[in-house]
Amino acid sequence: MRDTVDPEFASYVDARQGKWLRAAYLVYADLDRAEEQLRHAFTRLALRWGKVDDPDVFVQRILYDSALSRWSRAKPLPVEDDEHPVRVALAGLSPVQRAVFVLLHLEELTEFEVADVLNLSHTTVHGHGLSALNQFRAALGAGDQRDTRRRDWR
Repeated sequence: MRDTVDPEFASYVDARQGKWLRAAYLVYADLDRAEEQLRHAFTRLALRWGKVDDPDVFVQRILYDSALSRWSRAKPLPVEDDEHPVRVALAGLSPVQRAVFVLLHLEELTEFEVADVLNLSHTTVHGHGLSALNQFRAALGAGDQRDTRRRDWR
């Protein structure tokens, strides 16, 4: 075991922890779980620091792999007595939809990049992305994006 922390690793964690905690919170919908998963990701990164080509991709994969695991899916999202509409809307999405939604709209990745992170096909990501966006919009009262029927303009 090392007695000291690599200054570059410490700098990386300081610079990125807010971003990753926000993303993890949106995916897990529980601050304790988000913090736990982020600690886990940073711990694994610390053990491989210097051997990892892109630390962001490494952390991202750990955070999202855990979110899509069978263990994570078994736990319902805590939305009881929650009045925040965004949290309620996110809780209505499946774990895969939440992960895709956060990667596409918060982290602003392309569908191909999301497919790579989640180890899914591009078409699967595209489908989950569309359904997640439509469900999210509907939960917020914005309606379904696909509803483009022409209205009677008379």
